Amino acid sequence: MNDSLMRVYFDYNATTPLAPEVLEAVVRAARDEFGNASSVHHFGQQAKALLDEARSSVALLISGDPSEVVFTSGGTESDNFALRGSAEALEPTGRRHLIASAIEHEAVLNTVKALARRGWRTTILPVDSTGVASPDRLRELLTDDTAIVSVMHANNEIGTIQPIAELARIAHERGALVHTDAVQSVGKIPVDVRALGVDLLSLSAHKFNGPKGAGALWVKRGTRMQSILTGGKHERNRRAGTENVPAIAGLGVAARLAAGKMAAESARVGALRDRLEAGILNGVPGTVVNGAPHLRVPNTTNISFDRVEAESLLIALDLDGIAVSTGSACSSGTLEPSHVLRAMGFAAHRTQNSLRFSLGLFSTGEEVDRVIEVLPRLVEKLRGLTRKPVSA
Repeated sequence: MNDSLMRVYFDYNATTPLAPEVLEAVVRAARDEFGNASSVHHFGQQAKALLDEARSSVALLISGDPSEVVFTSGGTESDNFALRGSAEALEPTGRRHLIASAIEHEAVLNTVKALARRGWRTTILPVDSTGVASPDRLRELLTDDTAIVSVMHANNEIGTIQPIAELARIAHERGALVHTDAVQSVGKIPVDVRALGVDLLSLSAHKFNGPKGAGALWVKRGTRMQSILTGGKHERNRRAGTENVPAIAGLGVAARLAAGKMAAESARVGALRDRLEAGILNGVPGTVVNGAPHLRVPNTTNISFDRVEAESLLIALDLDGIAVSTGSACSSGTLEPSHVLRAMGFAAHRTQNSLRFSLGLFSTGEEVDRVIEVLPRLVEKLRGLTRKPVSA
């Protein structure tokens, strides 16, 4: 490995570096507030105070109430809790139909499959060629048996933002609960659970410069839920297990930082993303952006490179010190085409020739320029291995 290379990290949708203030909070909590938050003595109450503070910060970030925030280990657990917990609570009502969009994260899609094995009827809500789900199509798929509708707020691969408020209104007309996986939107764009009109919302700390191992599920007051972890009475009987106080403290600080700098940081990162995107499209022929051009989180672009295998380009970039992704980090190591791009109706080759560039807090213009400089040479080299002409 050449350590003299300029290292560029453009894979913020996979995970983000800790903000310095977050790191300090995690270390301080691990060192000084080591008590069990369920203990009534001084040490326990110190830990509980950290949880309370973090709960308030998370609630403020999403315009919810602290009592509605349940801490989890991250986005996957939050998604599982949302779907399994509400499904189990609703099973006695006889409503056993679940709808999820075709481009959900595997944490949702595989949970839907697990519920199908338990006898739930499941329906996939399709998306159009820009990755957006149609409210009219949802209305057609809803039945009187529909218990839950799950549609992610922003997609992890293409960044597309869904019309959650409209989808939620339509689902509620038929009496269904609405869950949104907001792991890729919380901390990047304003998220207001009341304005979205959802019943359940998932988020994860490590997507906005917080620590791994901490997340939350927002549960609207009055929503029927069955805990998927049985044990003690933690989290108001909603999630058993001793809380990860240092990580949750870090989540709280990350939430406060995100709330304070979101407008300015969104504009800064969005400008860098646009500059990167334009540089790639202008400098590399046979490239096109995947997804809705305007309805996206500001940090993400997903680009197809004609006549290039994404895995090969990813490796070539990494050897030049540039870290990007072919899609979901939870699917890395597989050679299967992107289920998101496939759901958008793209041809097989396009589902396997696309790279995701996702920027964040520590991204710089110098890094953008480095990628724009390196990419044309690498793409030309890889295309030289084939003889087909590059399409316009």
